Amino acid sequence: MNRRAFIACSMALLAAPLASEAQQPEKVYRIGVLTFGSRSSLSPLDSLFNLLQRLRELGYVEGQNLQVEWRSAEGRSDELPRLAAELVQLRVDVLVVPSTQLALAAKQATTTIPIVMTTSSDPVETGLVHSYARPGGNVTGLTVSGGEISGKRLELLKETLPTISLVAILTQPANATHAVFWRETETAARMFGMKVQRADARAAEDLDGAFAAIRKTGADALVVFPDPILYRERWRIGELATKSRLPAMFGHRGFVDAGGLMSYAPSYPDLGRRAANWNLSREPERTFLTPDTQSHSVGRVAALSLQVKLRRDQRPRNLIDRLKFFDLSLAPCPQRSKLPC
Repeated sequence: MNRRAFIACSMALLAAPLASEAQQPEKVYRIGVLTFGSRSSLSPLDSLFNLLQRLRELGYVEGQNLQVEWRSAEGRSDELPRLAAELVQLRVDVLVVPSTQLALAAKQATTTIPIVMTTSSDPVETGLVHSYARPGGNVTGLTVSGGEISGKRLELLKETLPTISLVAILTQPANATHAVFWRETETAARMFGMKVQRADARAAEDLDGAFAAIRKTGADALVVFPDPILYRERWRIGELATKSRLPAMFGHRGFVDAGGLMSYAPSYPDLGRRAANWNLSREPERTFLTPDTQSHSVGRVAALSLQVKLRRDQRPRNLIDRLKFFDLSLAPCPQRSKLPC
């Protein structure tokens, strides 16, 4: 069996329901999941949560015809090679990863087991694949243009807070996509007449020092680049941003639910469900898809706390995609609030 046929067969478990296989209880498909978080920490906002839910809808039930091998690095990048190798040794049918950094670790561990990314940023620029149309190798999935979105996040922040001039950028240096994000953010900052200052946090224990450094710069606002390690610490980051009086823009709505001001991001639940429907045998030469929309979310509690005034008619002037704008009802709207309820 050649490589392409092998991948198509293995990936069938992430495609449309296969009635014939589902009727054979002796056939159990094995998914290896490599991530930074525990399974118990998943929420309906996460791509992996929705991927597993969609698989159940398609007839793949754990304990019957599906086995999920979950390996979490618990926020430690140095654990990824060992955990990826462990999943490969288990001979899983497919590896599922929710980010480019995790996909790179999985690719280093195997060139034969199919790797499906529920989301990724700039896989070509980071060297994960050769091209979007013909990626080659054993990696497939969904991708977003991290560079373009980075500029849009800065634009939305500037529209909400027109007087800001210095924006701190919180990055995770081990994340290869952040070099792309940083380059595009610098370009956008020059266009909007702003300056950006970078602060790094490789792990949870670096956050206090990173925010102390940010406060010393006198930054007017904060942008947190999307990253699974930083996402694990979203409650802590939201708390530090609020204590530092920093209006913050994030790359995942989960940060807004955790008390952050705003986010601009793809729908991760939708990406997870689409990854569960993957089928290479139908369109083998075009193995990457991109999300249709980005969502702009704003947290009312954070806006009130930071005294940020928002208008319902606030929209980016230069739309690059369809935009949804809504307030999260995290608390009752004060009767005298100037913000829309």
